[in-house]
This record gives sequence, structure tokens and C-alpha cells, in this order.
Amino acid sequence: MDWGNVTVEDLIDALREVDWSSPPRPLPEFFSRFTVPRSYAKWNSRLKCNLYYYRTNYFIMIVVILGLGFLRRPVAILAAILTALSIAFLNDSFASTFSEKVTRTVRQFSPHLAAKMRPPLTPVIRGRPVAKRTIHICGRPRWVFVFIFSSVSFILWYVSCGLLTVFWALAIALLATILHASFRTPNLKARLNTFREEFRAVWRNYSEL
Repeated sequence: MDWGNVTVEDLIDALREVDWSSPPRPLPEFFSRFTVPRSYAKWNSRLKCNLYYYRTNYFIMIVVILGLGFLRRPVAILAAILTALSIAFLNDSFASTFSEKVTRTVRQFSPHLAAKMRPPLTPVIRGRPVAKRTIHICGRPRWVFVFIFSSVSFILWYVSCGLLTVFWALAIALLATILHASFRTPNLKARLNTFREEFRAVWRNYSEL
């Protein structure tokens, strides 16, 4: 796969649709080999490949850096957790898995309430959905939870007087992510993983025909 031809929009869509339930890559692999890219095209391709392949590692690293910045502020730590959840809800796989687990837990105490938390059915004509499937969380559109969690987290950031600190921590986390993705040499596992994801995407589109 030529990552140089992948646009930012394509990369964002891939990160939104990919399964995030896979565990992070081992630390020896994450900090294995670093080289300077020889050209802008090489850097551009390497950056996108590593952002996709080490997505879980980068997400954990950003959350850890944010948490370290607020060890003495419990309210800010709670705000960081809510912020991380609001970002994670943007991923289709995480949102669906979270909704299923919450619904399954509620079903043990109230089956009637759990039935109301099921996502609405998508109309299907001749085996194909009429409209694009909308992700729901606990029976409500995803954007509702993203908005609520983001609003509450912003209020907690403001109450804890940690807005300036979170900006610095987030800037350091993003800088560390970009530096690692820029200098970490893509290995054979990353390329094989890319081919596997491409095959899954093609097979999914084929099965929907």
C-alpha cells in the first residue's frame, strides 16, 4: 500500500472505522528502530503508516501523559478520562462495543430498560441498507454522548483550573506522537497488518454485494 497517496481524510476514516479492541504493540517493538526519513515523501508515508499501525499505543501514551500532568488534581484526572472517552466514542468499533457491554450489564437488572437501549433497525431493501448505518450508544445517536462527555469534561477542566496545563500536556503528547511516528521505521509486521486490513475491507465490501 502506498501511504503517500492516502489523504488525511482517508486516514481519519480508517482510524474511525478500524477495530480498536486489539491490544497495543509490545514496547520492544514500539521502541525498536529509529531512522531519519530520506525525503518528504518517505516521511509522509511513514507518518501515516505508523499512526495507523501504532494507533492504540499512541492513544495510551496521550492518556498517560495527560494523567501525569494532573496527579495532584483528581478533578482534572476525571476530566481527562471523560475527554478520552469522548474521543474514543468517535471510533465505530469502540462505540458499538461500549454500547453492547453497557446494555448487557443493564439487562441483568432491568430487561425492559435494556430493550429500550437497543439501536434502531436500519431498513434493508434487497439485502442492502437503504441509508448509511448510524452508530448508536445505548439507543441514542453517538453525537449525543460525545457532546455530553465533551461538555462535562470542559466544565471539569475549567473548575480544576487546568486548562493551561492540559494544553501543555496535550501539546507534549501530540509532539511525542508525531516524533515517534516520524522516526520509527515501519517494519514487516506493519506492512503485513496493512495488507490484512485491506483484505478485510475488500472482503467486507464483497460480502455486502
